[in-house]
Amino acid sequence: MISIVILLLAVSAEADFFQFDSISNVSTYYFNYIYCNLWEGDCQPNQDDATQQVPTGDIWPSFPQYYTGMLMAWYCSLGQCCDTGDCRITHNITGLERDLQVKLHGQHLAQSVVLKAIQGFINNPESNKPLTLSFHGWSGTGNNFVARIVADNLYRDGIKSECVRLFIAPFHFPHTRLVDVYKGQLREAIRDMVLRCPQTLFIFDEAEKLHPGLIDAIKPYMDHYDNVDGVNYRRAIFLFLSNIGGGAINDVALDFWHSGQNREDIGMEDLEHLLRAEAMEAEGGFAQSELMSGHLIDFFVPFLPLEYRHVKLCARDAYAARGLEPDEGTLDEVAKAMLYVPKEEKLFSAQGCKSIPQRINFFLP
Repeated sequence: MISIVILLLAVSAEADFFQFDSISNVSTYYFNYIYCNLWEGDCQPNQDDATQQVPTGDIWPSFPQYYTGMLMAWYCSLGQCCDTGDCRITHNITGLERDLQVKLHGQHLAQSVVLKAIQGFINNPESNKPLTLSFHGWSGTGNNFVARIVADNLYRDGIKSECVRLFIAPFHFPHTRLVDVYKGQLREAIRDMVLRCPQTLFIFDEAEKLHPGLIDAIKPYMDHYDNVDGVNYRRAIFLFLSNIGGGAINDVALDFWHSGQNREDIGMEDLEHLLRAEAMEAEGGFAQSELMSGHLIDFFVPFLPLEYRHVKLCARDAYAARGLEPDEGTLDEVAKAMLYVPKEEKLFSAQGCKSIPQRINFFLP
């Protein structure tokens, strides 16, 4: 750290040889970066402030190559730049496709829709609105899991990235009487992240428990606006996770099973309109919000109930995560220990795969 400060002073000392305004701008930028991010000073980013913008290539000719190399090597070592422009953002679509296919079980619709939606959004830098997806299904069927897969493949640090923010409705916004306070906090949190990151991911878990006023407070950020108060939100991704429509999804899957059809034959046309209707009629923030009436959700993504064979695959993955290779008998024991519904057919795991990582402890030697 001290060496960088000395370097900046040395560069300033040789200002007579260069354009002083360029050196001043770069030095101020790096000081601001150190102050805001390493010393955790009290500062707010400003898109219109040149001193808080990453220095661009047209000012570097003013510097000797030696100083330029030292500055850039140090700055990039902090993980702030790379060939793609921002090393915090990886856009690993190949990894996203692989993880959805290999790690997610029994969800052919989610695999296809999420991949195509994310890939299309990333490949279209001129999108006219942020990408907004709503995940629906029973607990344990994979909606939280997929949200993390998306984060892991779009961002270097995954869910812990400073470009990713997870909100859990009953945890972050527990009191209805404080909804006006939450509105301001939520707007500020989203605006701050969008200013700090060129592409952001916002995840709202248990979204059905959000107060409608909260959703409406951030509705402009998901709409077709060039900017809101001077800030462009079009490169943001919003994911809403809920169990709304879980019963309707299960009914469709059960009907297909009764008719002898494969669950893989279930299409978006069989479910998306049902999910939209369920979301409009459900209690809570979704039904009453302008997010629904304004048709701002791009895709309603269904997560199907998981069957016995899918539970076995989840158990296999849980053992593999611990470096173990169980035999088929052990996997069957784990799967049989789960509760299955409906009462007559016993077809779907009532908990999906949610408790599998904990349950395998019982079957360890």
